[in-house]
Amino acid sequence: MEKMRENIVREKSFAFALRTVKLYRFLVEEKKEYILSKQLMRSGTAIGALQSESENAESEADFIHKLAIAQKECNETLYWLKLLYYSGYLDEIAFQSIYCDAEELKRIITAIIKTTKERGKKDK
Repeated sequence: MEKMRENIVREKSFAFALRTVKLYRFLVEEKKEYILSKQLMRSGTAIGALQSESENAESEADFIHKLAIAQKECNETLYWLKLLYYSGYLDEIAFQSIYCDAEELKRIITAIIKTTKERGKKDK
């Protein structure tokens, strides 16, 4: 089996999606919270799905577009995490841990978009 090239954003977005699924399960089973957690599940797992789609983009513009949507999903995820924390469903330790991961993922995606756009300008 061919060893896949290391891809930080792929690995981090998948790990984040997995954390989101586990947090969703906790919120539903332990806290009996069904609405906000479902929104978090949708946006938190979409980040990795969009990143995965970007790997097979049809063009540089398509690549940027898919990552820009992933970036928006990161923003939405940050919102749901804050709402869950301030409404008392997440304690501070759990919130800080996953919130920092979401912010890091957003920074990485933003940097990739910026670098790709700058490289595209230089190629013209």
